This record gives sequence, C-alpha cells and structure tokens, in this order.
Amino acid sequence: MKHIKLRLIVMNFLEYAAWGAYLTCMGRYLATHGLGANIGIFYSIQGIVSLFMPALMGIVADRWIPAQKLLSLCHALAGAFMISAGAYGLMAGDSVQFATLFTFYTLSVAFYMPTIAISNSVAYIALGKANMDTVKDFPPIRVFGTVGFIATMWVVDLCGFQSTPWQFIVSGGISITLALYALTLPECETKKNVETKSWTEALGLQAFSLFKQKKMAIFFLFSMMLGMSLQVTNGFANPYLSSFEYFPDWSESFGVQHSNILISISQICEALCILLIPFFLKRFGIKNVMLIAMFAWVFRFGLFGTGDPGTGVWMFVLSCVVYGFAFDFFNISGSLYVDQEVDPSMRSSAQGIFMMMTNGFGAAIGTLSAQAIVNKTVPTFDWNALGIVRDSANKIMWEALSSDQLLAVQKAANEMWAGWRTAWFIFASYALVVAILFWIFFENKKAEKK
Repeated sequence: MKHIKLRLIVMNFLEYAAWGAYLTCMGRYLATHGLGANIGIFYSIQGIVSLFMPALMGIVADRWIPAQKLLSLCHALAGAFMISAGAYGLMAGDSVQFATLFTFYTLSVAFYMPTIAISNSVAYIALGKANMDTVKDFPPIRVFGTVGFIATMWVVDLCGFQSTPWQFIVSGGISITLALYALTLPECETKKNVETKSWTEALGLQAFSLFKQKKMAIFFLFSMMLGMSLQVTNGFANPYLSSFEYFPDWSESFGVQHSNILISISQICEALCILLIPFFLKRFGIKNVMLIAMFAWVFRFGLFGTGDPGTGVWMFVLSCVVYGFAFDFFNISGSLYVDQEVDPSMRSSAQGIFMMMTNGFGAAIGTLSAQAIVNKTVPTFDWNALGIVRDSANKIMWEALSSDQLLAVQKAANEMWAGWRTAWFIFASYALVVAILFWIFFENKKAEKK
C-alpha cells in the first residue's frame, strides 16, 4: 500500500483525461465533417448508457470480477473501440458515415461510463485498506481527475486535433494505458458469499419508492429538468466558437483557433468552486445554493449568446467562470439533499436515482432537444453554394475573394451567428423558467433546519 495516494492520483488523472480528449471538441469535428445535425445524438448516448451500464458493471464488480480488474477490462474495450472510431475517421476523411462512426463511439462510451463509478470504488477500497479517511483524503485525489480532463483538452487543442479524429485516438490510447495501469492497483475482493437478492434489490430499484413522496418526486423532477442543461455547452460551445472563423476580423482570434483552451476555463472554475460550497451551504442553505446554480445556467447560456471573439470575448470568459457555480452547486448540494432526506438503508440507491435523473434522462433529453433547436435556428454555411475556395487546412483565403464573395460570406456568416444567438437565448430562457418554478414549488424546511 506504499504511495497509495500517488497511485490513485495517477488513476484519476488518466480516468478523466480519456474523457477530456474529446468531450468538449467532438462537436467541432462532427460539424466540420457533415455530421453537425447529429451532435446531439452523439452526446445523448452517454446519458442513455448511464441508465443501465454502471448498475450492471457494479453488480459484476461486487460478485464476480474484482473492481480493479473490471476497471482494466472496461478501459481496454473502451479504448479499443475509441481507437477504432478514430482510425475509421482518418480513413474516411470527409466521407465519414454516421452509422459506422456512431457504432464504434457508442460501444466505447458504453464501457467507459461505468468506469467512473468503478474507479471511485477502487479508490475507496484502497484508502480503506490503508486506514485512511475517505472523506478527508479522497477529494484532493479526485481533483487530479479534473486536472487530467483539462490537460488533454489543452493537448488536443495545441496539437490541432479539435477538428480531426485524432482526438478519439488520443482518448483511446489513454484508456489502454489505464487498462494496463489498473492491473497494478491494490486487490479489490469480491463478495463470495453475498446473499441472494432479487434483481429489484440488486439494481437498487426499491429506491423508486421515493417518488411516492411529493417533495422527493418534485426534487427528482427538477433534477432531470436541470440535467437537460448539463451537456449542451459540451456539445455545442466548440462548434459555435469555430463558426466565427467565417468573419475576417475574428477568424484568427484566440477564441476561435484555441476554443478548447478557452472552454477549459469552465473546468478550472469547476474545480475551484468545490472549495466554496461549504461556505455557501452554511450561509445560504441548500435551496438557495441550488437556486444559485440554476440562475448560473441562465448566465452561462445568455453570455454565450451575447459574446464574440473580439471585444466581447470577456462574456465568453465570464460564461466559463459561472459554469463552476452552475455545475458544482447543484450536483453537490443536490447530492447532500438526497443524503439528508432518505433512509440510510437506501442512500446509495437514492444517489443512483439522482445521477440517473440528471446525467441519464436529463442529459439525454437535453442534448437531443438542443440539437433540434440548433437544427431549426442555425443555417448551414455552404461553401460550394458561395463558390469559396479554401486552402488545404480548410481556411478561407480571404485575399483571393472578390467583393461580391466577401459580401456573400458576410451575409451567410451573420445569418448563422443570428441563428446561434437565438439558440443560446432559448437555452437561457429555459434555464430561467426552471429556476423560477424551482423557487416557487420546492420546499426544504427539514434540510434547512439540519
């Protein structure tokens, strides 16, 4: 058990680095290769597989395969399928087909999503064997997961992989590395003599009885409604920022060329906001902290709609700053609310329902709905229709354009920008309605008293 903290730091770093390699820039690759109308489908599949795969893999880890070995197996499969997606993308070039790419990607995500919970289990077991306090010692270890996520965002950006399938290969390579590394982690025993349970008990489905309680049903409903906002900027922020390359004054700006680095401010602030939660909970209470999160989503979307890569870039930066409040304040305070309100015998199952409603149903419905809105409001920028010649890097050769072509580009770009702004304002309006309804209908006298 020597150097166990360092070993778990490496595990968490690799765990989230594999995710960060593509999560915020995959939309840009899809949009530039004719699959922009399917961005929401790619992002929604993470929520769909999260409805059942983590629970199933959790049963396997408890009964048959030690957690560290299952972590290795899942990452090996996730990495292999993700590398296959990248290899296919490289071979297909601009002729990439949705069905093939989506199949490889879905299989990879199906095996990756359970590893988030499995890696937590490995860490808890290892810390317990080392006689360490998980409440005290795990959070500083988990922070390095966010560091890993940010690190690969920067690597993919600086290597020029944001619009290429190389991002998938980077992710897959990291997963394969973690698959090998996991085999060196401390042994996690299975429960050999575990009592026989029904599938309802094994999957924690008895916790669904909480929906019979009005206050919990209202809370889980709002969890799903807020969860609909979670993956919107992950899927569409990068394609939106890349669309500014059609404006001569902004095409070479930092926010356009290095949008992943700009977006990474969100993850940096997410890590920092965790430190503020104890103060805010003590000062304002759980309901008000969750309200802060909901109104933060309003600003998150609204600032994206009003900013630009030039003099308005500060709005993009501020949008990334408030993301920390939007993401952390609801997810963590919401988790604490569930912990306070449910019987200890079903705490884990209730937490599973909370995650299912936010990151499962909410995220899946939200990204598909956002895709429908984007498809409706944002017109496609058609190079061929405008007669524009691009260089080998798909950049506009501005100096080669005639005055008529410049006007045509400007008109098309302005129409597209107007469409994007409409979409962001729709998202902000939705978040505002959810916040107001939450303020009116959610009561929390018991938790506030605690």
